[in-house]
Amino acid sequence: MDNAINVKNIGFLGLGQMGAPMAERLLGHSFRLHVYDPSPGALAPFVAGGAVIHDSPRSVADAASIVFACLPSREVSLAVALGEKGVVHGSAIRIYAEMSTIGQDVIEQIGLALAEKHIGMVDAPISGGAPAARAGTLAMLVSGEPALVEQVSPLLSIIGKEVFVMGDRPGMAQVMKIVNNVIMATNMVVCAEGLAMGAKAGLDADMMMRLLDAGTAQSFACTKMLSRAVAGTFDYGAAVAIIEKDMSLGLAEAQLLNVALPTIARARDVWQSAYEAGHAREDFTSILKFVAEENGTQVRGRGA
Repeated sequence: MDNAINVKNIGFLGLGQMGAPMAERLLGHSFRLHVYDPSPGALAPFVAGGAVIHDSPRSVADAASIVFACLPSREVSLAVALGEKGVVHGSAIRIYAEMSTIGQDVIEQIGLALAEKHIGMVDAPISGGAPAARAGTLAMLVSGEPALVEQVSPLLSIIGKEVFVMGDRPGMAQVMKIVNNVIMATNMVVCAEGLAMGAKAGLDADMMMRLLDAGTAQSFACTKMLSRAVAGTFDYGAAVAIIEKDMSLGLAEAQLLNVALPTIARARDVWQSAYEAGHAREDFTSILKFVAEENGTQVRGRGA
């Protein structure tokens, strides 16, 4: 696969729960990896892995011709791309691949500013969560100018399992990622409410999960993402605040498209309630605990 990669220096910005395992998969190849994260602790494993550590996004963009970014919010993405120490000022960068979920409007804003500096923009969000990032089984979404997508696709194939080209314009992959996320988050609320109902009626939580995995209500969000939560472990890898952000972003995108999403809007209200109740920093699978407690019950397997 390295034969398809003719660049010598690759950059990666943002080494959090998703970014770190993705960046680790870029170590040990024919190119040199350059990384930046504001947390010294996040950088430590990359020092040991032979990556070049930098003190700013601009410094990475001064060294690497293709730079990836996996960042927590729209505001951070704008600052990393276009701020005083942003990649827009880099001297080596030629392609910027934004892997964060930030909406097509921010992607377009960043892309236009980068184009003025002759830097190509690739929209490259991912789906699968932290476990898939660690296993290398992420679904890699991508959109942008075909020639640019062709250059980054071999790298995306190292990071994840399958690359899905969503279109020839940056922003199209963002819309698909948001569609995926709002469906997932709505499914989680629906599953949590159903499990709470069953638990209050006295049904065994483990048996409910077995039936849901075998029956017509089966969904990845329910029986895979919430399975450890039923066992009492809330550690899938993203915070409630991230899902609340994605749901709000999805409704904003739908409004721009004049699309009504009444069911998804109701699910967003549940995520927002959990956020406002002080669960923002908790793992998003704790939505099960929040919904159950709101209904005066708990959903716990025998091993919990």
